[in-house]
Amino acid sequence: MRNFMVLFMSLLLCFMAKETASANDGVETAGNIIQLVLPAGAAGLTIINHDQEGFIELAESGLLTLGITYGLKYSIDATRPNGGQNSFPSGHSSTSFVSAEFIRERYGWNYGIPAYLAASFVGYSRVESKEHYTRDVIAGALIGIGSSWLFTTPNKTWNVRPVVGNSFYGIGLTGYL
Repeated sequence: MRNFMVLFMSLLLCFMAKETASANDGVETAGNIIQLVLPAGAAGLTIINHDQEGFIELAESGLLTLGITYGLKYSIDATRPNGGQNSFPSGHSSTSFVSAEFIRERYGWNYGIPAYLAASFVGYSRVESKEHYTRDVIAGALIGIGSSWLFTTPNKTWNVRPVVGNSFYGIGLTGYL
């Protein structure tokens, strides 16, 4: 099952990378790249933390998000601001926000805040590049957050990490009681 999930996520990233290569606007390009980096970063956190349960939760959340997003996208006739089709909801936003909410719920706000800022930028980039309306981005965000909320549980393990500051370095211990 785990190998299937890794293969599925890899194929999904390859499929979405095609879009990144064709973007010509800086904000749009940055949004396309961040939309790929967020789920890869979430998966990377599960690997770094040897968190197989988290990886499965991320995959379940991602699959639900994609199913709902593309089910709606192809059943609702919504035109994009640039005249294209399949506007509602934003797939970039749903993918970004499912990853951000997974990171926040599983690993806490220290990781969640930057993830949510990055996901919000992805949503902004979709509106700014005239690929989506604000409603499309909000719907995508709600789908992603809701999907992750259904499957993700906080990581209950202890982690030892190096800590480096301007005038100190050492070892930090984080976890739940």
